[in-house]
Amino acid sequence: MGWQKSILRVNLTEGTAASEPLNMGWAQDFLGERGLATKYLFEEMDPRADPLGPDNILIFATGPLTGTMASTSGRYAVVTKGPLTNAIACSNSGGKFGAELKYAGYDLLIVEGRSADPVYLYIADDDVRILPADSLWGMTVWHTEEHLKHQHRDPLLKVASIGVAGERGVRYACIVNDLHRAAGRSGVGAVMGSKNLKAVAVRGTRGVTVKDPAAFMRAVQESHAMLADNSGRKGLTELGTNDMINSMQAFGGLPTENFHKVQFDGVDKINPAAMMATGADGHRNLVTNKACFGCTIACGRIARINETHFTIVNKPEYRHASGGLEYETAFAFGPLLGIDDLDALTYAGFMSNEHGYDPISFGGTLAAAMELYEMGAITKAETDGVELNFGNAEALTVMSEKTGKFEGFGEILGLGSKLLCERYGHPEIAMHVKGQEFAGYDSRALQGMGLGFATSNRGACHLKHDVFAEDMEDQTGKGKARPCKDSQDKIAMIDSTGLCLFTTCAWDVPEFREQIAAACEGDDWTEERLIEIGERIWNVERLFNLRAGLSAADDTLPKRLLEEPAPSGTAKGKISELAEMLPEYYEYRGWTEEGEPTTQTLQRLGLK
Repeated sequence: MGWQKSILRVNLTEGTAASEPLNMGWAQDFLGERGLATKYLFEEMDPRADPLGPDNILIFATGPLTGTMASTSGRYAVVTKGPLTNAIACSNSGGKFGAELKYAGYDLLIVEGRSADPVYLYIADDDVRILPADSLWGMTVWHTEEHLKHQHRDPLLKVASIGVAGERGVRYACIVNDLHRAAGRSGVGAVMGSKNLKAVAVRGTRGVTVKDPAAFMRAVQESHAMLADNSGRKGLTELGTNDMINSMQAFGGLPTENFHKVQFDGVDKINPAAMMATGADGHRNLVTNKACFGCTIACGRIARINETHFTIVNKPEYRHASGGLEYETAFAFGPLLGIDDLDALTYAGFMSNEHGYDPISFGGTLAAAMELYEMGAITKAETDGVELNFGNAEALTVMSEKTGKFEGFGEILGLGSKLLCERYGHPEIAMHVKGQEFAGYDSRALQGMGLGFATSNRGACHLKHDVFAEDMEDQTGKGKARPCKDSQDKIAMIDSTGLCLFTTCAWDVPEFREQIAAACEGDDWTEERLIEIGERIWNVERLFNLRAGLSAADDTLPKRLLEEPAPSGTAKGKISELAEMLPEYYEYRGWTEEGEPTTQTLQRLGLK
């Protein structure tokens, strides 16, 4: 009922694959997707394991609402120990792969061990095979998906795969499905590559059942109507996520040139209006929008590079339309690097999708390298003759390809900003939390966002908490600890349903409760229970990290944000007030001053 009640366990060392019953007690306590996978990871592996070693476990997880008629029901998560952070990694993706895995009959796919040779996993309901991937090794994500569909003579096959970045251990390599949807952060693709697993190809025919079909249809129809009438949904549909670049520019929270600035002069050349504008030659960057499986929002962008642009003038293979700029990609390739060339940003986005790496971490790492270059700590000889100055569009496009192919200075960029800056003797320049680079929000202007970055279990992340409304109203840290904690719990629950976080533009906990209660067995799906599930998930993630060796010392922000005042915008002259917010946050969490869950908290959540 909602759940398929089955997991697929694959051991690549032994070359075995077998289904087994889902632990329904854990499903009731952790729901699905992010939560359920976190529980399995916590119980089944040593958090101290090498993230790129055979003892790490890689879990593809669907939620109880994945594959149903609920809006945005295409989500799945990849949960593992991340090589970028040495912390728990939970990377969420849309597209159609998650629903297909669910239709094949599995709530979770658990991958253990390491194959001696490259392989891929083929799943067609009960037909599960570990097949040779020697001919695929070295292929891009795009070519891998095309090849597997042709090889299995099935154009409806859904593929999640890695490119050379994942094969060669780029610390922020991702897993790409449906050509440009990705489990994008924390290096989950590098874990997949370390296991010599090139791809997972799935075809499912079993469908999904729910507890009360009539009640579920009523709940779905009501929630669909709420989204249809919502202005936030309409904005995402019409403008995509990149409309946030205008808001952050006006507010003074747009990280620019590695956080030295908080506003970018070239924003009008890369915002949604620029994407939709038709030039004198008739070219328009934005082709259309696109939706994931079951989605009634369609925030995705499909774009095309001008065929006269220097990036593709001799590369006709990139003149097709593909995934366009989301806000985080636009921020990371644009303001963060001081670049306002829309086609160059789009090309770099194509590179990150085709070769399979996280654009946020790549942009953050390249920004650090540019600062080091301008300081003289990195020389032109080391950068393959490329001038890594802020504002250099050619540097972005060349390095985006070199990193994807793991060539030249791209190998160094593949380390991530923390290790790169340590290599060159300037760790203070890396803008990260727990090794993971920042999303596009400056913590001096958005104090609650900064607290969420500092305390995120997977490193700097904008999608695991939501204090945005509070930050827009007040630029101080006062009163931000409680909404940060509460939103983290709520989002952990939402991430475990199989639905998209963007639905919260119209929905709150009651709408998720109605759909869960109608789909999943059990009669006590209260709002309070769902929020407690989210809190339980957050605390298990914290326990994993503590056992992995992280501590309260890792709940911090870069020196630049703690000591250097914002140079402009609504927060001009302010620094992050993390020191005042963090103790209050720990108290609300029921943690000690050292950031560890107390015995009472663990008992209340059934974790002790």
